[in-house]
Amino acid sequence: MLDFTWKVFSRTGNIDTYLLFKELEEDRENPDGMKAELAEPDYPLL
Repeated sequence: MLDFTWKVFSRTGNIDTYLLFKELEEDRENPDGMKAELAEPDYPLL
């Protein structure tokens, strides 16, 4: 699926296809669906 999505993007340049490719790539690397995100503090530290 990644190969097909990349080929479509490389031929069309469609940004939505690229975003789909990146989402599929991330899902493949982390199948649990847990995205590695940095938490933002509720209150800034002084």
